[in-house]
Amino acid sequence: MKKSFIAPQILVMVLLCFVSCKNTGNTSKEASETEDATSAEVSKENSQLGGLALYTVRDAMGDDAKATLKTVAELGYQNIEAAGYDNGTYYGMSPEDFKTYLKELNLNPISTHQSSVTLDNAETEMAHAKAAGFEYFVVPIPPMGLFNYDNATSTMSMTGGAKNLAEILDKLGEKAHAAGLKLLYHNHDFEFKKDEDGIVPIDYLLENCNPDLVNFQMDLFWVTKAGADPLAYFNKYPGRFIMWHVKDMDDEGKFAPVGKGTIDFSRILAEKEKSGMLYYLVEQDRTFGIEPLEAIKISHEGIRKIGFE
Repeated sequence: MKKSFIAPQILVMVLLCFVSCKNTGNTSKEASETEDATSAEVSKENSQLGGLALYTVRDAMGDDAKATLKTVAELGYQNIEAAGYDNGTYYGMSPEDFKTYLKELNLNPISTHQSSVTLDNAETEMAHAKAAGFEYFVVPIPPMGLFNYDNATSTMSMTGGAKNLAEILDKLGEKAHAAGLKLLYHNHDFEFKKDEDGIVPIDYLLENCNPDLVNFQMDLFWVTKAGADPLAYFNKYPGRFIMWHVKDMDDEGKFAPVGKGTIDFSRILAEKEKSGMLYYLVEQDRTFGIEPLEAIKISHEGIRKIGFE
């Protein structure tokens, strides 16, 4: 009776095949784990959408700026607009430290509202804005003491006239350009109403400010509050509204989270290219019984449903 045996060559081939198959299985598993991790990272990046004007959460920023910014990032916001410049700092942080912290949170500093700017301090304030990483320097109200607010009637106005404001904005625009920034003017409702000279200030600014130096951040709530139509302005002054403030209005004419009010954002959004809009920022000046951090969560869900990208 002959003894059966396996030729050495065959044994070697079997062993090589076993090792190869085992390694292939491990490689497939590792590749799958890598793909899952990559997919999760991409999903995380895609979950960040839109921008937030930090004025909405100003009280929380005053209490704990870093914790609030962390929450803003966790809620899915991608871009931010500051409204907390004070004596060379942003929310108590140096411009450089503020920029570094935002980067850690994967938040982008897009714009900063600086109501304290004057022709005398502009270079300093703009240098700080540039160091913080901002692209846009926004004048949120007529500067240099030209803005008026009547507490008794809760109405806003300005003094000095539209021509004076246009000249100031052009000069600030020149300074911003020199600093490597872009200047925007942010509207409320009074700029859409005729002044004592029969001039509609926003129209005068759009027609007389140098478009290479001065453009606009359209606040969709305040345009609507003034009884004006954003689309009419997009058609008349295309490409001038580089940024929007997106906030809704309830049935009583008060601020509301995005998607919980009466403004037809889908209609406005359809004309974003004509407007010139490059960035949009959720904002809600007052939240009426809802915690601001909860309000911005609702608004973030709203911008997704409406189709903002």
